[in-house]
Amino acid sequence: MTRTQEIRPEIDEGIDRKVLAQLRARFLKVNSGRLERAMQALSTRQQLVLKLLPLLFHVNHPLLPGYVSSTTPAGLSGFEPDDELLAEAQRLTRSFLYKARRGNPPLPIHGLFLMGSLGTVAQAEQSDMDVWVCHAPGFSTQELLELRKKCDLLGAWAASQGAEAHFFLIDPARFTVGDREAQLTSDDCGTTQHYLLLDEFYRTALWLAGRTPLWWLVPVYEEQRYAEYTHLLLSKRFIRAEEVLDLGHLAHIPPGEFIGAGMWQLFKGIESPYKSVLKLLLTEVYASEHPQVECLSLRFKQAVYRNQLDLDELDPYIVVYRRLEEYLGGRGESERLELIRRCLYLKVNKKLSNPPRNRRKSWQRLLLERLTADWHWNTRQLAMLDSRSQWKVRQVSAERRLLVNELTYSYRFLSQFARTQQAASSLNSRDLGILGRRLYAAFERKAGKVEFINPGIAPDLAEDNLTLVHSPSPEAAGESQWALFNGNLSGQEWRDFAPLKRARELIELLAWCQRNGVIDSSTRLSLHPGNSDLTEFELANLLASLQQVAPLPLPAVTERALLHASTPSEVLLLINVGLDPLKQHSQLNVHMTSGRTDSLGYSGVRENLVLTLDQVSLNSWNELLTSRYEGPHALLDCLRDFLNSLPASGEKPTLRVRCFCRNRAQAIAERVEELFRDILIHFAGDRSPRYLLQIQQQYHMLQLNPGQVSHVALASLSALLEQLGAELADYSPLHLDRHALEGEDLALILPFGRPDCIQVFYRVQEGQAELSVLDEHNALWRQRLPFRDEQSLLTPLQRFLQSVLYRRDAQLPLDDSAPSTALEILYYEVLPPAPQRAQCLERRPAPQSAVSHPFYDVQAIVEPADSQRIHVTLYCNHREFSELEYGAELFSAVARHILAQRSEPERYPCYISDLDLSRILGDGQTQTIHYLRYKAKLEAALNSALQSA
Repeated sequence: MTRTQEIRPEIDEGIDRKVLAQLRARFLKVNSGRLERAMQALSTRQQLVLKLLPLLFHVNHPLLPGYVSSTTPAGLSGFEPDDELLAEAQRLTRSFLYKARRGNPPLPIHGLFLMGSLGTVAQAEQSDMDVWVCHAPGFSTQELLELRKKCDLLGAWAASQGAEAHFFLIDPARFTVGDREAQLTSDDCGTTQHYLLLDEFYRTALWLAGRTPLWWLVPVYEEQRYAEYTHLLLSKRFIRAEEVLDLGHLAHIPPGEFIGAGMWQLFKGIESPYKSVLKLLLTEVYASEHPQVECLSLRFKQAVYRNQLDLDELDPYIVVYRRLEEYLGGRGESERLELIRRCLYLKVNKKLSNPPRNRRKSWQRLLLERLTADWHWNTRQLAMLDSRSQWKVRQVSAERRLLVNELTYSYRFLSQFARTQQAASSLNSRDLGILGRRLYAAFERKAGKVEFINPGIAPDLAEDNLTLVHSPSPEAAGESQWALFNGNLSGQEWRDFAPLKRARELIELLAWCQRNGVIDSSTRLSLHPGNSDLTEFELANLLASLQQVAPLPLPAVTERALLHASTPSEVLLLINVGLDPLKQHSQLNVHMTSGRTDSLGYSGVRENLVLTLDQVSLNSWNELLTSRYEGPHALLDCLRDFLNSLPASGEKPTLRVRCFCRNRAQAIAERVEELFRDILIHFAGDRSPRYLLQIQQQYHMLQLNPGQVSHVALASLSALLEQLGAELADYSPLHLDRHALEGEDLALILPFGRPDCIQVFYRVQEGQAELSVLDEHNALWRQRLPFRDEQSLLTPLQRFLQSVLYRRDAQLPLDDSAPSTALEILYYEVLPPAPQRAQCLERRPAPQSAVSHPFYDVQAIVEPADSQRIHVTLYCNHREFSELEYGAELFSAVARHILAQRSEPERYPCYISDLDLSRILGDGQTQTIHYLRYKAKLEAALNSALQSA
């Protein structure tokens, strides 16, 4: 058998030890070539680290790096340092003297292997060293601790030599059954990728010293019976056990590993897509072949058996690329293939458009030149890729589309594979859901969301010079737009250039600039405001405000945040962007003639100075969203949406309110911020609270129903009174804005609402009294009555309310365990009397009338009739007056009867003293406001009849 032939050991025909030695020599030849390539790219000090590592694990010497104690496990199987290596060690410490071990004792360190990019086409100056330290089984806890400490000390020493080294302890016996540390490389996601990590190890790891992998000696066609084959090799002593290291085989990869690997690479790809796309697509290739997966490590082993030892073609990255090229070419997916080529080119990072630093080209550069020639890339393509560090918005936007398409396709493929294979455990289903949310938050477009265009594509998108232009929209008459141009353009020049970005609203455009780092502190910005009122001062402050709400870089989104729906964490309200609310006043030189400075009711004509609001919010998923509010209800709509966006947990976002317009900017911002904070305080603790706000001449009622805030606009005071008198399902506190109902007695009355209490307020004005009642649910009832004295005004109402409470209590069960439901009735007078401005409420005692004091009892029973009509029956001192007897003349008959009972000719009002609504209201919970409404209607009809009788 010559050295050029393929080696095909057949277990049934007997195995030649020389053939096995020849196979091992081939693997070591490839290993030696790759190790030499790795050394070429390292500095002298970094080379020293790699050379000395075997010796430092072989001996314990107090003056050598990594020394812990004399009992620390040391001794590397089959390793004997040569004179050159010992000389290097003595340069570190002259007192070091190597003593060879006598005999052939079992040594605790079985092998050292190097993982990572070293020795590959992608090796770079910053490439780190992931070193697997394979040790004997059965280490005690103390031995493991000491060996771990030794590794940490060696990592620190390597760093002092300019090398980043990470050490991972491997117990091969535990590793083969999947029992290992959670992380075995600095790019490892944990135990969910055991076989895929083993696949990567076998095709990429560099052997440094110690035992060689037993896997090398098992032909690909024997992988399925790996255990039987290796047992025969060892038991028949074709190989010696102390010469090999067994980490397991790759006959079968569980489908769950593809899900784990894909999820990990997708997670990393959101921030660094170029690094992840290659591995993501490889995972797709493997999963698409399941269950007959042809791992790249098996292809690598097959090539060695065939004596195909071309280092370029066996390079781990080239092997991956060739497999992906084969897969995508077979599917005709040329756009994806071009993306893979760019990812590989950028990973290798040898700029072919620039001449090499020295005349001699590196093997990596030569390999890359051959590849790009095969791809038919021209110098323009190479120059474009080589300038990636200078890419700006246009290049990044184009590249983002392809990368996001690839990531989202991979997620869909992964999800479909999990469903098809039923490989998604409850943990994987949860993780897939979280990963889907990460992708959604990072890349999904939706209304109002600011698009993030630079997921690790270019290091810096900031422009040196930009021009911001406001102009009429070319597509819609009467509308305008904002556009951002590259460079410093004049008012005539910008029309000849295509903008980087357009937006209907300025804040939408500026938020996009902030999220993507297009504008930074060094950017010079030219402004053409058009017919807007935007100034350079306002523009600078708007940008500063956006930097506060979304400072770059944004912190990573936690898994905990993704387990829940997104909630706002930072909210910025920008008022009157590019607008002067008092522009007409300034132009006409009109000044305020009133002392009214409230920004929602400014001057004598109560002008609203809050014309527009732009809301910018950063949520818990790092989504930046903008929304615009304008029109007569802009402030209320913004307030409603803000309150509805708050989570049920009660966590409030950081709220900032800013205004930079020409007139009264600070006062406007302070007024709006005060309003928002006031409502947040009042809506925090109450169930179903209401908030009353007055803007200009209009009233606005905000009400918090379960989980939702509603807004009602009320054009007049009468409309407000009707709204306040509406029935309520339960007690609803009412909070007033400090400027609402100025000068009205309602400003004193409405905040007095209390649960389980009926409160009566009256105010006298020239022989009349305004009677107001807040019932137990805080609904308002008002009635204007003639006023003679307090006793005659309040006594009829007192009797009526007591009869209502009597009827209400009679319907409740007599149960000692039931809470008391007795309602208190309180009386207040509004002082001073009208028309002076109301200033205070004075408590009044309940009216007292002796039991023996006669009064005329008028009882009413109301029942439903057809077509939303009602039937009324009246009892006057227990005499019945029914519609059955009197028909439409019922109230006239009652009026004549009442007048006949009176001794005085004066026709003073008659009051209903008792009312039954049980057939109208049913068995549901009744509210006092219902009785007061019917009382007022019946009394109006009765007193009208009294006047005309």
